[in-house]
Amino acid sequence: MDIAGKVAIVTGGASGLGRATVEAYVAKGARVAIFDMNEANAKDVIAALGEDKVAFWQVNVADEEAVKAAVAAVVEKFGSLHICNNYAGIGNACKTYGKNGVFPLDQYMMVININLVGTFNVSRYAAEQMAKNDPINSDGGRGVIINTASVAAYEGQVGQVAYSASKGGVVGMTIPMARDLASYGIRVNTIVPGLIHTPLFESLPEQAYKSLEASVCYPPRLGRPEEIAHLSVFIAENDYANGECIRLDGAIRMQPR
Repeated sequence: MDIAGKVAIVTGGASGLGRATVEAYVAKGARVAIFDMNEANAKDVIAALGEDKVAFWQVNVADEEAVKAAVAAVVEKFGSLHICNNYAGIGNACKTYGKNGVFPLDQYMMVININLVGTFNVSRYAAEQMAKNDPINSDGGRGVIINTASVAAYEGQVGQVAYSASKGGVVGMTIPMARDLASYGIRVNTIVPGLIHTPLFESLPEQAYKSLEASVCYPPRLGRPEEIAHLSVFIAENDYANGECIRLDGAIRMQPR
């Protein structure tokens, strides 16, 4: 896919991995719709990149009607939809059972609803719009969905049971969703990040930060948001990338704690 002239939705696009991907797509000539809850951050992105290139919708990705309406509004504004990146997600730290008792079900479901159900919710409505596109290449391609999991899907640590379950679900959706949408020329892939330096890490004590860096095999540092964005661009551009879960993690394998 030639990204120039295409239209993308990036959930969680107001900060972190999402913002880096918005910037990468705009640099390639795309127009991008940010779905996020943080309006102030989104306005900063728009101010930096231009109102003609980036637009914002305040969307809870787990809200069916909000997502349906926002995806339709993107197509109305930009004329079509070709790329959908699902980055929006949350996490918490709680054991299945511990000194404070059992994991509260509402806290567990909150993570599942945003990370797993929200990813599926946006993907299905994005696919509906992509299916209406005229083919954009000789293979009959019409679009690509790029979801985001985590190495926690494979090596969840103590206290990550909800987060790991949600991201494992995203990994598990990848190949069946790719098969579901193959007849429409819509590809589906999942990025599986390791430890990426987002604003979350700024609050860590230096010793803890250095310990995390040292846990990465090579290079011995945290990943950068722009490296995730680079992979997203590759997936969008390479029409043979389909049904894959691609780890970008410096060969880290997370330990129990």
